[in-house]
Amino acid sequence: APAPPPARHLFSDPAEVEALRRNLLAWYDRCKRDLPWRALAATEPDADRRGYAVWVSEIMLQQTQVATVIDYYNRWMQKWPTLQALAQASLEEVNELWAGLGYYSRGKRLQEAARKVVSELAGQMPRTAEDLQELLPGVGRYTAGAIASISYGQATGVVDGNVIRVLCRLRCIGADSSSPAVIDRLWDMANVLVDSSRPGDFNQALMELGATVCVPKAPLCGECPVKQHCQAWRRKLFGKPPSVPDVEDCGVGDCPLCPPATEPWDSSLGVTNFPRKAAKKPPRAMRTATCVLERRGCHGAPEYLIVQRPRSGLLAGLWEFPSLPLAQNLQEEKEREELADHLQAWMGRPVAAKSLKFVTEVIHIFSHIHQTYVVYSMHLDGDVTLDPALSPSRWVTEDEFHASAVSTAMKKV
Repeated sequence: APAPPPARHLFSDPAEVEALRRNLLAWYDRCKRDLPWRALAATEPDADRRGYAVWVSEIMLQQTQVATVIDYYNRWMQKWPTLQALAQASLEEVNELWAGLGYYSRGKRLQEAARKVVSELAGQMPRTAEDLQELLPGVGRYTAGAIASISYGQATGVVDGNVIRVLCRLRCIGADSSSPAVIDRLWDMANVLVDSSRPGDFNQALMELGATVCVPKAPLCGECPVKQHCQAWRRKLFGKPPSVPDVEDCGVGDCPLCPPATEPWDSSLGVTNFPRKAAKKPPRAMRTATCVLERRGCHGAPEYLIVQRPRSGLLAGLWEFPSLPLAQNLQEEKEREELADHLQAWMGRPVAAKSLKFVTEVIHIFSHIHQTYVVYSMHLDGDVTLDPALSPSRWVTEDEFHASAVSTAMKKV
């Protein structure tokens, strides 16, 4: 069995835990950002409405920065202020509002879960982290803990990217912070630290600290309200005492929370030695041929053909210009021919490859895909009858295109 982590990695002193809580909450009360979901959670008297408001914000904030989310959140809550309103919306409406926010399956799962609450749970949100995670699709351990603590006062901790960074620095945890063993230990710490009298505020304070002070690069240690509890800060400030075993040396290499022996403390990095993460796999490269088909509309304005993507997979249910994935290293002539064949299937009439005008290449980076769109255009004279057996399609003006559920990548195109 692996050696247990030494107490110095943990929060084992009740007096220290209480002081950390007190200092962090006092800082949060003074310095917290004014965010719309916080205002709603603080003023909404109805528990289920409060839970819904926090839920929407937490789903939107997954993998997306606060500054980007604010406008989307305000529009969402204005359009669907309750679970019941969201449950009655169509997926097309959800995708249209979500367009540009990324990770589109989040909006779809949010609506599916809202419908489940209305149809199976009598319109009442689950009130505990355990029930939230078990009963609501798309709600994982972190989101469940955030909703339960902020909306319903459950004394349960949360662990997200910001909390991981803060805890790893507070306790010099240098093992791979994405490993299950380390994540489990961080959850244990979060549950020990959470303030039972103000669990929602404490969890938000911990996340706020990571988002605004204990940031990945150039952290503002001088402004940190809990720096006196931070072992990484102490080490940066005082160096390594020669006669006292250091945190990194505890367990003589057997400690499951210490950095690997091959990655010793780098004094030039200071507290940013932590957390340590496994190297990410590089995104895979993909090429896609895309054609902007244009015709003259009945009022003289240009119209463009867009088609709907499948209901599952990447960008599920969104609209795009007719597109075709390409094999790598194809010659341009071959790319044109394959795209022409694809368009011919759509329009039911021959399409000459030479009629496709190359425009440019557009690069868009998804989290796991380096996507290159090879963009062509073609002007059509007269009407075109599209095969109804293929994916849904429609002609749109430029304004209608931007109002449709299209991805940021297609807007670039």
